Amino acid sequence: MTGGARRIGRAIALALARAGADVAISYHASQSEAAQTAADIASLGRRSLAIECDVRSESSVRAAVGEVAGSFGRLDVLVNNAAIFGSAAVESLTLDQWDAAFETNARGPFLVAREALPHLRAARGRIINMGSLGGIRAWAGHAHYCASKAALHMLTQAMAKAFAPEVSVNCVAPGWIDLDDSSGGADRTQAARFAAKTPMGRNGSAADVAQAVVFFATGPHFITGQILAIDGGLALA
Repeated sequence: MTGGARRIGRAIALALARAGADVAISYHASQSEAAQTAADIASLGRRSLAIECDVRSESSVRAAVGEVAGSFGRLDVLVNNAAIFGSAAVESLTLDQWDAAFETNARGPFLVAREALPHLRAARGRIINMGSLGGIRAWAGHAHYCASKAALHMLTQAMAKAFAPEVSVNCVAPGWIDLDDSSGGADRTQAARFAAKTPMGRNGSAADVAQAVVFFATGPHFITGQILAIDGGLALA
């Protein structure tokens, strides 16, 4: 999986290991966190691998996929988790901000899926893309992020048609997710506001997202092309 060193990615990597998978994770800048996650996977009795990879780079992606396939001998599930998030008013968005969102959030999953496809076809495997509620509902202060995630949602469905019947392709789209890392008072106030708007009465957790990924990784291969919002009903508010 890409972006598995910390936060939601780490939770997904460990959940997959607990479900019985050997897990390779990629990182771009979080080397120490990636090493710790890989060690924690190994402590669960599964093989682990942490690989530096820039998902924006075709050559970096090709090398990383080749290393995983060579080390593990096969590739059954790809989780495209690496992403960036940003805030900006639409009228002040720079071209660099726009391009950065699409390079990581849309081009990255495309490149990794394309390079992994021969291995996934051989294994009748699965691709799980990490989308966002922001790709379903417009957030005015995050237009570049929302647009890039909406592109990933459409890419999920296009790949589901193109890669069938050998490979299933689905997408998990989290809403507001509370994380354990420290945040400022403004973030806590915003989190409380979202929780109050959510029909289930709370924000999501990294474990909620990870369990959804495990479902797509281990559930019926027949399920494909789905965008699953993990938002406690927030999209209904």
